[in-house]
Amino acid sequence: MDLIEKIRTLPTGAGCYLYKNAEGEVIYVGKAKNLRARVRSYFLEANQLANAKTGSLMREAVDIEYILVANEREALALENNLIKQRKPRFNILLRDDKTYPYIKLTLSDLHPKVFVTRRLRKDGSAYFGPYFPGNLAHRLVDVIHRSFLIPSCKVDLNRYHPRACLQYYIKRCLGPCVEGLVSNEDYRQAIRDVQLFLEGKPSELEARLNERMAAAAENMQFELAARLRDQLITVSQAQDRQRIASTDDEDADVFGFHFENDMLAVNLFHMRAGKIVDRRDMFWEDLPELDLVETLSHEDMEPELEPDPAVPAPEITADDAIVEEHSVVASPFEVDLPRGEVITESCDVPELTVRNLQLPAAHPAFSPAAFFSALLKQLYLDQGYVPKHIYVPVDFPDRVLLSEILRERSGHKIEIAAPQRGDKRSLVDLVCQNAKQSYDQRFRVLQPSIKSMQEALQDALTLAEPPERIECFDISHIQGAETVASMVVWEKGAMKKSDYRKFQVKTVSGVDDFASMREIIHRRYKRLHENNEPLPSLILIDGGLGQLHAAADALTEIGLTTQPLASIAKREEIIYVHGQEDDPVILDRRSPVLHVIQKIRDESHRLAVTYHRKRRQMRDRSSELDDIPGVGAITRQRLLEHFGSVRALKQAAEKNPDALLSVVNKATAEKICRYFVEETPAPESTFNILS
Repeated sequence: MDLIEKIRTLPTGAGCYLYKNAEGEVIYVGKAKNLRARVRSYFLEANQLANAKTGSLMREAVDIEYILVANEREALALENNLIKQRKPRFNILLRDDKTYPYIKLTLSDLHPKVFVTRRLRKDGSAYFGPYFPGNLAHRLVDVIHRSFLIPSCKVDLNRYHPRACLQYYIKRCLGPCVEGLVSNEDYRQAIRDVQLFLEGKPSELEARLNERMAAAAENMQFELAARLRDQLITVSQAQDRQRIASTDDEDADVFGFHFENDMLAVNLFHMRAGKIVDRRDMFWEDLPELDLVETLSHEDMEPELEPDPAVPAPEITADDAIVEEHSVVASPFEVDLPRGEVITESCDVPELTVRNLQLPAAHPAFSPAAFFSALLKQLYLDQGYVPKHIYVPVDFPDRVLLSEILRERSGHKIEIAAPQRGDKRSLVDLVCQNAKQSYDQRFRVLQPSIKSMQEALQDALTLAEPPERIECFDISHIQGAETVASMVVWEKGAMKKSDYRKFQVKTVSGVDDFASMREIIHRRYKRLHENNEPLPSLILIDGGLGQLHAAADALTEIGLTTQPLASIAKREEIIYVHGQEDDPVILDRRSPVLHVIQKIRDESHRLAVTYHRKRRQMRDRSSELDDIPGVGAITRQRLLEHFGSVRALKQAAEKNPDALLSVVNKATAEKICRYFVEETPAPESTFNILS
């Protein structure tokens, strides 16, 4: 069944449709109140003339699928899910699909722990947040470590281990990993305190802490009383700094954008309790080919060119796609076009009219209305928290419907507005000005400051603090021979070559990159750990999950369970952060953060390959010169430095033996010449020059 025939069978109810290309890939996902009428409208010449990009979609589409739903609300939600799953290239995609961090308390574990995450899962854990700005979550977790001694390490706390890690000995952990260090009752009490702290219930928490502090002092447990006193101080101070997203009427998200040269920058300002607490930048340099039927193509047109479900959709025939010169086939609903006059003529196609249209002189390639309609769906439909007010710079067709769906999901009223005047419009204009600055910095190739780059790295890799120093490792070998490793250092925005290191893999034979990485990481950081030398802000591994887990095993053996660790996989350029492997970081190909990470990775690869080649050359050279009597390591090195290679030395010994006298004495030169002469027979006169 071809595409035209398939459209005849489409129902007239609400649902989503998926266009596919010849390879079976989904290239566009859309929704409609009336599936048959909406899909049929793509074949109308009016739409394809008005927007050439719609024509390119239809030239590529060879098949269509549809999913029927009960109403338009369900269609909108389904459309959002399908776009995120299939990532069709003709849809607007939220490339920067990051979320703000939450604090996760693993209540389903035998000994719960607390750490920062960006993904909500139905796993029995308690999630708190989101937190603005992003580093606030890390600061709160650090407070929990220091005050409540609840760990966030990668150690499995559902079983006991033979010894505790360093965090226990520096009094940053209660030590639940070792049996007998803390009772289950005391640990549960600490977890309950953390819950009250994160839930924002200071009164109840302070009462509990005061009661326990008094009891500890009465029992002369002064060290415990002092720790409880410090927790009270922490709780009091944290109330001023902690800003958990609330349901306050003053909470709002404000959008602004700047579009130029087919590239787009969007800024999102988060306002909480009437104050701007954070901002988010998003960029698109290759916007998809948008569909005209979902855009505001002209101010005089209807906001949405979607057919009325009450009007029956006419049957489609193969002749519908054939239009005579100066004529186009009209859609089955009324549209008042500007500067045009409707002229009804007879036509062979039943139930259709042909209209002579005067289309507007130019339709913009970029429609802010269509863009923000797609963007807000992807941003908010899956979010656990949505502010009561969302301000956008332009109106869009699905605004009211999206507001109703978000209200149903969140349980409170959601206002999505495009203010035209007053203070709110001034705020939107301010965000648009910031978007212009973001555009200049991103697309006009302005060099970002070191501080902004460190903050971007922290945000992208969910680090506790901006990275000051990154150490990157790579392994190089050929079929397991001469396996070596390199370590390069990025510090404060630049490569620090004085701290580069090269390693020979000693305990691994054959091809085993994982074991080689484990050995090198263990050797490097065991020495730093034993000498109490500072550790890097991030350890970066050139490789995938296998190399990442090998490095993590080595760090765990040393006791460095909280050391930030990540890897970047070749080809796909996917970044895996240890502890969040199920949620890899996929950065835009033009992201400055990705460029920095690639630069560090490429430098480590260059150093490893260079060192491997040098080791291989030394092996090849030494294997031949070591057979010459009287030529030791120092003499061999001097000969190779002077002549450059064994081949050049051999040519000198055969053709100009006197050249050897500038490096070695006469007796050694004769032995070298004799060795090469025996290997390749030469005339007797060869040695006369040395006689």
